Amino acid sequence: DRATEDHTQRVAAAAVKLARRLGMEKAGLVQVRRGAMLHDIGKMAIPDSILLKNGPLTADEWQEVRRHPQYAYELLSPIPYLAECLEIPRFHHERWDGTGYPYGMKGKEIPLAARLFAVIDVYDALTAARPYRPGWDPKLARGYMQQESGKQFDPEISAEFLRMLDGGEMSDTATL
Repeated sequence: DRATEDHTQRVAAAAVKLARRLGMEKAGLVQVRRGAMLHDIGKMAIPDSILLKNGPLTADEWQEVRRHPQYAYELLSPIPYLAECLEIPRFHHERWDGTGYPYGMKGKEIPLAARLFAVIDVYDALTAARPYRPGWDPKLARGYMQQESGKQFDPEISAEFLRMLDGGEMSDTATL
């Protein structure tokens, strides 16, 4: 749908900008862009009745949604040229403090590409309107990102992201 396409385009552009600021070289930037573009492809295996539900999900529905990183890996891993970009689709819901999914990885166990993408993905998800809620005010979302630094997000990466926001470097990526 259009909202998913717009989200994907925004997060891919922003992830590449952040990766460049973090010193990633050209080959890595290509993989970050590919991974960002494919980050939610595993949701193709989730029924629309869950994905498009206009209201809160049940515990069972959340459990199904949380399978999308594994579904993405299963779908993409047989494609050899995508092997290097799988870190984002597979691990973008892991959390710095180890409370994420699907593997409960923590800290630098989580690949760099997934750590940097998580910051971008969450900020965009917060600030973009959803069928069940309006988008957050960017200042409120910024505060949430700062609060989650060291919990949900790698503190060094989230600090760099906040500097990008403060410097206006994200203003040309729509919601971001």
